[in-house]
Amino acid sequence: MQSTGNKRSSCPSFRLREVASMYFTMLMVFLVILVVALQGTAPRENYFPYKVPLDPQSFLELSWNVSYPEQVVHFQLLVKEPKFGLLFGMSDRGEFENADLAVLWSDGHSSYFGDAWSDEKGQLHMDSQQNYQLLKAHRTPEGLYLVFKRAFSTCDPKDYLIEDGTVHLIYGILEKPVRSLQAINISAIHRGVQRVQLLKPNISAPELPRDMKTMEVRAPDVVIPSQETTYWCYMVELPDSFPRHHIVMYEPVITAGNEAIVHHMEVFQCAAEFDSFPHYNGPCDSKMKPDRLNYCRHVLAAWAMGAQAFYYPEEAGLAFGGPGSSKYLRLEIHYHNPLVFKGRHDSSGIRLYYTATLRRYDAGIMELGLVYTPVMAIPPGEAGFLLKGYCTDKCTQVALPPAGIHIFASQLHTHLTGRKVATILSREGREREVVNADNHYSPHFQEIRMLKKVVSVFPGDVLTTTCMYNTEDRNQATVGGFSITDEMCVNYVHYYPQTQLELCKSAVDLGYLQRYFNLVNRFNDEEICMCPQASIRQQLSSVPWNAFNRDVLKSLYDFAPISMHCNKSSAVRFPGEWEKQPLPRITRVLPESAPSCQPAVGPPPASPALVNLGRVKAE
Repeated sequence: MQSTGNKRSSCPSFRLREVASMYFTMLMVFLVILVVALQGTAPRENYFPYKVPLDPQSFLELSWNVSYPEQVVHFQLLVKEPKFGLLFGMSDRGEFENADLAVLWSDGHSSYFGDAWSDEKGQLHMDSQQNYQLLKAHRTPEGLYLVFKRAFSTCDPKDYLIEDGTVHLIYGILEKPVRSLQAINISAIHRGVQRVQLLKPNISAPELPRDMKTMEVRAPDVVIPSQETTYWCYMVELPDSFPRHHIVMYEPVITAGNEAIVHHMEVFQCAAEFDSFPHYNGPCDSKMKPDRLNYCRHVLAAWAMGAQAFYYPEEAGLAFGGPGSSKYLRLEIHYHNPLVFKGRHDSSGIRLYYTATLRRYDAGIMELGLVYTPVMAIPPGEAGFLLKGYCTDKCTQVALPPAGIHIFASQLHTHLTGRKVATILSREGREREVVNADNHYSPHFQEIRMLKKVVSVFPGDVLTTTCMYNTEDRNQATVGGFSITDEMCVNYVHYYPQTQLELCKSAVDLGYLQRYFNLVNRFNDEEICMCPQASIRQQLSSVPWNAFNRDVLKSLYDFAPISMHCNKSSAVRFPGEWEKQPLPRITRVLPESAPSCQPAVGPPPASPALVNLGRVKAE
């Protein structure tokens, strides 16, 4: 009896084992389904992977996350020294007029939070639709935390549309109590602007190789100049006989305490045709900088404030080192020091992650847009002048492999007057998709951005890069060129597999521009110097920029044939006829994307929310 009982207790029936097995199998299936489902859900409200200081002293720190399923951004503001409130918001180019704002203010006794907007005079008004939603407000030893959210797009005409590209964030600190929102005088408060890419692509980090090594390209102990803007150049030399590797990732290395001053950084590889480069360490605009450093222009890495680590696709890496590659690198750091700190030391730079186990494809970098030439010019006093650069079907047909290339990242670039940049892919005369676009582009915020979707380009495709410029503050024509006061229109696209095509850009035919000068001479009393020794720059500077001359130049760029630069990495063009090429014919353009939003149901609240922040004492 005893032994029989033990047998029954230790050996369950076959049916019971079957049921248990089915139960655990179903449980595992349920867990797998749950995990898959959660991958498409919104991030937690307390998960903020992106962070940036808003002000130069880091008193205000912004963190955020992006929920694409909900089309919402969650913000977390840390106010390290809370006073009597703050303004946070967005505007077209960082102005405080016509801005969309979330405002926290105190009258010395009670605190309030509300969605507001400013008019063209900077006067604040409570928004009739409260789309900034406060989720949490609490004090800690670190300071005051505010957590709130905003939809990408709302049906409120006073709200800023959050879209891909650069977002100009504005902030202001209230140092005295105010009796009401309308009593806030924007011009009298401490305020500033910060630029970020809010809508980061939702791309998971690929697995890194086991034999990965790291290299830090850092400027050693720079004493940051006591001026608002400095570009610092530092030369680095790779070890002798450094073999070929693939860069698979890079990330910033910022000296602690300088997070609000180090604005952006780039690492360039120098031209391989030079055996040596001077070891320079100093301001990039110094007269002491050797001219040869201008031949270090091949981008290896680029970082801007707010950006995280940059990963290459699992199947590709950026080659450096080995035969045919220069061992010299140039680090360029942009210091933004508006408070003119003195004696601040910095050793920031970029950490490269690389492997000797080469991946399937070499990644390549290709320049799209306009050639750096004065024949592309912008008249003075223009609010939105457009220039277009082409990578034509004839060039892609001869230079790209039959299987095409795949663009996974992009860096848009202009100089000081650039306001919008976009590159669009066309096939068989029809625009197919946007490669990259920034409707609020700032030349002061440039980074390599991962694309949300890889764009494949095949032989016969056309890539059109359009730049919009504002020259309202200039009284002379702005021409294409290398100087910071000249202009550029470039998209550096990162792609794989690497091809021989390194530059696919255009410029208007020079003969047609000379016809423009002849026409201007005929219709204007003042003659333009067209003697042989006069440069294009000189001829443009003598044009009287009336409405007729502006309109004719715009028309010229819209119909005149182009000179195509379909260049190999050796700067030699691919075989073919590239002068006086017709503009690509586009018969169908992409429709403008209309933002989707849900109208508010019922009467919207127009009053601020009372916030319990503890006692706030008036000074």
